[in-house]
Amino acid sequence: MLDGHVLVLNRVFQAVQITSVRRALTLLYKGQVRAVDSEYRTYDFEIWADIPVQPSDHYVQTPSRNILIPHVVQLLAFDRLPRQEVKFSRGNIYLRDQNRCQYCGKKFPSSELSLDHVIPISRGGKSTWENVVCACLPCNVRKGNKLLHESDMRLIRLPHRPKWHPLHRLQGRTYPEIWKNFLDEAYWNVELRS
Repeated sequence: MLDGHVLVLNRVFQAVQITSVRRALTLLYKGQVRAVDSEYRTYDFEIWADIPVQPSDHYVQTPSRNILIPHVVQLLAFDRLPRQEVKFSRGNIYLRDQNRCQYCGKKFPSSELSLDHVIPISRGGKSTWENVVCACLPCNVRKGNKLLHESDMRLIRLPHRPKWHPLHRLQGRTYPEIWKNFLDEAYWNVELRS
């Protein structure tokens, strides 16, 4: 229960990260965040802790009371968005390529994928977003230490540095209904006109 997830908003109600229930309740108790309900009302710890808990609610039991677990909290002293540079890691490369071999186009579980340097390291290639792709083991073995034109293989998509929102890992996952108020893709991605 304490390791569950809570959405964290900045002061202007933009989602900036996800934290654990334990951390969210600690920050709420310390006065660094306010709990947010489905009608955008905010509560400090004392008021939040006095909200009656219903049998269907998720809550934390203390010796003196039951405290409702907030789904969303708002930071009181942070109004920026975090850096949106995505860490170069195996998991994020798999996420960018959607667990799809970039040579044959088939989808695989992570355990059946490897990383391939489009330009092999031995030929001057670097470990960068623009040179590393997901590859199934047969395709990786087939390509080996060759350049694309030498292996007679093609990429289904050129590798690139992703530009994700810090909450990109939520794609395809379920989350509390209240989070949709702050994560609606259409709202954040619609083109604004002047």
